[in-house]
Amino acid sequence: MDRLWLALGACNALVSVAAGAFGAHGLRARVSEDLLAVFETGARYQMYHALGLLALGLFVRSGAASGIATAAGWSMFGGIVVFSGSLYALALSGIRGFGAVTPIGGVAFLVGWGLFAAAAIAAASR
Repeated sequence: MDRLWLALGACNALVSVAAGAFGAHGLRARVSEDLLAVFETGARYQMYHALGLLALGLFVRSGAASGIATAAGWSMFGGIVVFSGSLYALALSGIRGFGAVTPIGGVAFLVGWGLFAAAAIAAASR
């Protein structure tokens, strides 16, 4: 699983950098400032959680893997898809309804970090 989390982390970091560049250079003249800020929030949180997936991959590689760590990774990845994806969709389409699902992604992020902490605590107590 370490390779999966490392690959997903690296791919999401790549997409986040590309999204940030697209937002800064391709969207600035096309969308309002508030929608540009929404897009940038999606890119920023995608990067934060890409780094989280990379950290999780290194944690798993250290031999401290558990089912809790796997659940943490899927939760973070799902959070990226739902949180950042809904913000990208909102900014690009202007359809405010996409914002209604964003908090679900935020909860997935929180669950992911909580599970990562639980996995680390469990590994430390072994």
